[in-house]
Amino acid sequence: MSVRAKICGLTTPEHVAAAVEAGAAYVGFVFFPKSPRNISIEAARDLAIDVPPGVAKVALTVNADDALLDAITAAVPLDMLQLHGAESPERVAEVRARYGLPVMKAVGVADAEDLPKIATYEAVADQILLDAKPPKGADLPGGNGLAFDWRLIAGREWVKPWMLAGGLTPENVAEAVRLTGARQVDVSSGVERAPGEKDAALIAAFTAALN
Repeated sequence: MSVRAKICGLTTPEHVAAAVEAGAAYVGFVFFPKSPRNISIEAARDLAIDVPPGVAKVALTVNADDALLDAITAAVPLDMLQLHGAESPERVAEVRARYGLPVMKAVGVADAEDLPKIATYEAVADQILLDAKPPKGADLPGGNGLAFDWRLIAGREWVKPWMLAGGLTPENVAEAVRLTGARQVDVSSGVERAPGEKDAALIAAFTAALN
């Protein structure tokens, strides 16, 4: 697969296995109580232990304090932390230094005015995740099934590795990659039959569309 896929919001052994079998480069576990994909630390530990080497295990948190991050990192064998809230660049740097893990920072995009933030976070994060900015008043910072205008980032290049997210599905991901030049993509709701319920066939279709 020429484009690396991250399957996020996994909660069951069957769907972790489906993601691995489909060739996902990353599997993501969500630690955010408001999300239908929220998982307990104990359950995530059990899932992560069975992920084979070579597939990166990512913990997604939203404005998490040190106590929560301490608990997650102590119990779950992780390869990366994904900060998906309103964390400041200073907080990103602090988390990266404290835990010694690569950090991916999500940046919400709605229009061109949001793009300068990317460079600010590039300076402190290991990777950037470009996601659709949630609607005003939304409970979830991501996983809303919304896309931003991909033409906003067409032809742009950044120093750090970056990942495209927001509203991706098996049907549109190839077009999204063509328009943006993304080498990495993230999907959650786009491979679900209902909120929080992944579908193994959709996972397989999503990664197949990247070949």
